[in-house]
Amino acid sequence: MPILASAPADVAPGVTWLFGGLLAALILCLAFEEKLHAKKSIIAGVFAIVGLFLADAFGLIQGTVDATAGHTLFTLPVYIISINWEVIAIILGSSLFVDITARSGLFTWIALKLTKASGGDPLRLLVFYGAMTVVFSAVLNNVTAMIIVGSLTVVSLGRLERKNLLLGFLLIEALLTNIGGLLTLISSVPNIIVGSAANIGFMEFLATSWFYVLVATTVTIWLGAKRLGVRRLADEGEKKEAARLVATFDETDGIESPGFFRFAAVILGLFIVVIATTSLLPVLRELSMGYVCLAFALIMLLRYRSEADTFYKAIDWDLLGFFCALFIFIHLIEEAQVLHVIGGGLASVMAWGPELGTAGVLVGSAVISSVTDNIPLAAMLAKILGGLDTTTPAHWWAVVFGANLGGNLTPIGSASTLVAVTIMHKHGLKVSFAGFVKMSFIYAVVQIALAIAYVLVFVA
Repeated sequence: MPILASAPADVAPGVTWLFGGLLAALILCLAFEEKLHAKKSIIAGVFAIVGLFLADAFGLIQGTVDATAGHTLFTLPVYIISINWEVIAIILGSSLFVDITARSGLFTWIALKLTKASGGDPLRLLVFYGAMTVVFSAVLNNVTAMIIVGSLTVVSLGRLERKNLLLGFLLIEALLTNIGGLLTLISSVPNIIVGSAANIGFMEFLATSWFYVLVATTVTIWLGAKRLGVRRLADEGEKKEAARLVATFDETDGIESPGFFRFAAVILGLFIVVIATTSLLPVLRELSMGYVCLAFALIMLLRYRSEADTFYKAIDWDLLGFFCALFIFIHLIEEAQVLHVIGGGLASVMAWGPELGTAGVLVGSAVISSVTDNIPLAAMLAKILGGLDTTTPAHWWAVVFGANLGGNLTPIGSASTLVAVTIMHKHGLKVSFAGFVKMSFIYAVVQIALAIAYVLVFVA
């Protein structure tokens, strides 16, 4: 296994402060991404390039890293070996797999089946769509789940003549994407980063988080129904009219090929099972989840082998470029001892005691992730916790919960809440930054409070 060249132990304080300033500047730039009119990959790439130049100038790293494989010697630039390629493979493979599976009409079929099952009743529809959002977020990703569920919500409420409920539905669904992101190890990137650093397996992650997800989902939907005035249909006339409208829904509209639809359903089920058991299966446990995601993506691509390039164009290359640059930059600030300094502050918070320290880590993670991307936060805290002797399972889980739930405090806290606001604007629902915070704040506070209690009772 190649080993990165380590920074000298006596890094000058001025150099540490310089790289600390670069870290703060990166976080600030990511928070104001739209104002800068620049993509995440460009922002992080600039900081990675500047950071590499400064790190080499100050003697923090070597230009190349030697790795041996048998009798062959490889020379790799440090900016290649710094990248966590397992994370990149999981994101690339799962994104391709989801995009191609969606082409089968499977996700639309599931959504419209649920709409019919609700009978057009607003409260039942909120419960069904909320549950669907959580499941989609858990097995797909937050952004894809919000796009699919949000788009179907607009269609469903429009056909049911309930557009007055659209804002409330989209808000609840946006909040639930980040709760669903807590369910499995691959539901969100912070989970992958922290889980990998803490050696948390897929089944262990699921066994720890599922009950919180169930409770938080139930409370969020209940609170949303109360605050937004979503109620059951009581009048017989309303029930009959809703049933008539629901009868016009045809869940087979998006199915181009019944054969491919059935194939996609089987492969999706197999994908979930294999991902869940990768760490237990011979051969695959050595190849890891990244290999599984890429392999299943290729299996699905065989159906569209002559037009595979259309799916390549749809890949979020900005996200992948952002991760590559981010991993490089995180390595650089580690070499500059910035993480060591931040780790001292985190250790001080953890020293408050088992309860207060864990709660402090969770709340701090949530607040920071509400105003910037939770991915660099998770990567940074994973590095810090991994280097502390006093780290407990509760601290790892505090970062997981905080990094995910902080996205519900503001519209820039997560990509899925940004997607939800975009859908709102597209359909004439003008929601400002402050307006979103005003609507979401009570939900986020309740979810974070539940998370603190859950971690202290069930994990600590």
